Amino acid sequence: MVAAIVEEVLERLKPRLAGQMPARQATTGNGGVFSTVDDAVKAAHAAQKQLAACSLGDRAEIIAIVRRLCVERAEELGKMEFEESRLGRLDHKITKVRLVEKVLGVEALRTEARSDSTGLFLIECAPFGVIAMVLPSTHGVPTMGSNAISVLSGGNTAVFSSHPSTARSVAYAVRMFNREIEKRMGLRNLLCTVESPTIESVNELFRHRDVALICVTGGAAVVHAAMQAGKRVVAAGPGNPPVLVDETADLAKAAEAIIAGASFDNNLLCISEKEIFVVAQVADEFISAMKRAGAVQLTRAQVEKLAQAVFDFEPGKGGGRGRARVKHEFVGKDPSVLAGAIGMPLPAGTPLLFGETDEDHPFVQTEQMMPFVPVVRVGCLDDGIRAALKAEHAFHHTALIHSRSAENATKMARAMDTTIFVQNAPCFASLGNGGPGFNSYSVATPTGEGITTPLTFTRQRSITIAGALRII
Repeated sequence: MVAAIVEEVLERLKPRLAGQMPARQATTGNGGVFSTVDDAVKAAHAAQKQLAACSLGDRAEIIAIVRRLCVERAEELGKMEFEESRLGRLDHKITKVRLVEKVLGVEALRTEARSDSTGLFLIECAPFGVIAMVLPSTHGVPTMGSNAISVLSGGNTAVFSSHPSTARSVAYAVRMFNREIEKRMGLRNLLCTVESPTIESVNELFRHRDVALICVTGGAAVVHAAMQAGKRVVAAGPGNPPVLVDETADLAKAAEAIIAGASFDNNLLCISEKEIFVVAQVADEFISAMKRAGAVQLTRAQVEKLAQAVFDFEPGKGGGRGRARVKHEFVGKDPSVLAGAIGMPLPAGTPLLFGETDEDHPFVQTEQMMPFVPVVRVGCLDDGIRAALKAEHAFHHTALIHSRSAENATKMARAMDTTIFVQNAPCFASLGNGGPGFNSYSVATPTGEGITTPLTFTRQRSITIAGALRII
């Protein structure tokens, strides 16, 4: 690993040592990492023509390479991203890379066939071509690996635009995947990226003539920018997932599941439990269960002090507290950092902080992405669903419930109308981690595709063959 990092650093220093820009030969043969958007897209466009000529079996071999590397090199890749971004938890960064092996590959593709006396009709999954993919700062390498599998399975190539805070890690992973694919399959530049991404390079990528489809995983601003490009967009936007605990719940298990989900990578996942609504008659018992399971409760005064430390507030009406925005320096940080901001001692290894608030509190209404979860008492199930709808802001992203009642769970699921709904499990069970589903780090909520798969990145192609071909 050390040798590989040294090699990469030396490669980056060559242009500076030579006192000039990288030569053309360097930008076109650097494992899929390019200095310009145009170079990256042109390389991906040429590679896609070669990939399209390959069989599904060939694609399956390529996917197997990506999966294998994500398992074998998970510790290396997770550590590199953690050290670069300084967000989240190292152990969970490693887990997120390893979980890429659970992303669906070519097995998700299917051909539909209909036949009658006039002939045969087929609907097949055809590639779009080159797909522009914007990666989030919160988990750039896992999202790149996840989307690489989906895109390549569909016969496409990709140009990734990483967040600057993970650009080095993403470029390293792109080189790793490409070199192994070329060694085994003889195909180059199936996955490409720009070495130094900027806002300008992202806009150039969106509007490049050879980009057929845009996939964005990030906040509302980048989703809006993608929508202005005049192309089809698969958008994985923001969320603010509420979790409701009703009076029928197994409170001990609910507390353990919520802590596991909300503390995962310090609450950076868009599907993570962000606020808890608990029916009042079991609220005291639930709070006790949270403390027994290892979470630390803040007093109301400490919650307010923490809010002042971690949020910037716009001026509100009448001089009051207006809209809240999370300060970047607290996003994804450990509970000890949050506790330190309010001068509170914290036992080592504390996974999560929590405290009671009202439902209009900034911690409830803002997607804060840090290991503190507000708890709100509600009168009954219906009150909890109403409050959860308000906090979810019609993102249609994720909602959760802990309940032994199938009727209660069904009622909430129908009311929330979210892309992901989880009952009696941590949020990550929805993506195949301890649950029966499959993984993807791009959950397309604004544009409606849901948890992305290879099918998301294919278009339907119909084929009609005339003639009496029926044999049944």
